Amino acid sequence: MNILILGSGGREHALAWAVLQNPKCDRLIVAPGNAGIAQIAECATLDILDGAAVVAFADEENIDFVIIGPEAPLALGVADALAAAGISVFGPSAAAAQLEASKAFTKDICAAVGAPTADYARFDALDPALNYLRAQGAPIVVKADGLAAGKGVTVAATLPEAETALRDIFDGTHGRAEVVIEALLTGEEASFFCLVDGDSVLPIGTAQDHKRVGDGDTGPNTGGMGAYSPAPVMTPEVEARALDKIVRPTMAEMTRRGTPMRGVLFVGLMIDDGQPSLVEYNVRFGDPECQCLMMRLGGQALDLMLACAEGRLDAARVRWADDHALCVVMAAQGYPGAYAKGDVIGGLDGMPEDSGAMVFHAGTAEREGAITAAGGRVLGVTARADSLRAAHDRAYGLVDDVDWPGGFYRRDIGHRAL
Repeated sequence: MNILILGSGGREHALAWAVLQNPKCDRLIVAPGNAGIAQIAECATLDILDGAAVVAFADEENIDFVIIGPEAPLALGVADALAAAGISVFGPSAAAAQLEASKAFTKDICAAVGAPTADYARFDALDPALNYLRAQGAPIVVKADGLAAGKGVTVAATLPEAETALRDIFDGTHGRAEVVIEALLTGEEASFFCLVDGDSVLPIGTAQDHKRVGDGDTGPNTGGMGAYSPAPVMTPEVEARALDKIVRPTMAEMTRRGTPMRGVLFVGLMIDDGQPSLVEYNVRFGDPECQCLMMRLGGQALDLMLACAEGRLDAARVRWADDHALCVVMAAQGYPGAYAKGDVIGGLDGMPEDSGAMVFHAGTAEREGAITAAGGRVLGVTARADSLRAAHDRAYGLVDDVDWPGGFYRRDIGHRAL
């Protein structure tokens, strides 16, 4: 098969790595890719937000299957354009992608099916939102309603912090000036990943992300500073409750509304005393959770995505291994705020590239033969082992071998489980 992956981050590097483990893949193109992806696959210049351009490129290159990595092309209907052209695609329609693109849409779905989630209110003007906020008090959660690259959520400990987040949203910092204000859920957060093809739901793994920038879960939210899989808090009992009370009712309601979901469903959960509540839905793999999941799934990931895209998920099975994976994100100093680009990163030559360890590139470029930092989150150093402790120790050992004075990372990835 000729396969095209859309995207340029660590998630797409991990997807490319897993797809290449499968003998069904004859040719792999990633658009636009990054310096790390270019070492294992063809990279192409393409506007991945333009559905017509993606369709034309797929036709020219005789692409059999397209995997859409990021959320923005999904929200803009790139999967719809590919499907209309008869090209097999892994990723939901724009209508189904509202589960991620609109927090308010998801809350309405939850209300319709009685799925457990935080109490909320939605606003499209600042003054009513401020009045509600002051009446509720803090701590409280403020969410930009649209896509915000993982950084549109503020868990505010104080009213001034919450008010600042509100003003940022209505000043246009996160795009659309609409907001959802939620009660703060307590417990332990986890990520639950399922493939869905409208009717069938297939769980494919759990993980725990580390959103805060600093050790001990301190500082502002980021796109993710590291992750590990599986998440011990996601016991079989918790997983069954999440499927029965949240995932399956939501998917049935989406189908009832004429907007069936097809693709990967990232279910963000808060677990309190064994009871899961929905924090958010995403309609693509999380980053850096994807790095851990792909290391654990390997080549079967392509078979599962194909089964999902072709509506054969009811017959698909995941081959689980009793293993663990852990990813440490190396980011540029200043992230998630302003950061410098262009630093040369040394120590990458000779790094292992196998089923036990990979350095996935997220924000890199090649300049005069050298790998340079070109983003906020730059590398995802990932290791897999029989135990979480062994995966942790190997990942951090590799981090120590990276020569990048301009980078930083958290030292406590996996601390809840360890």
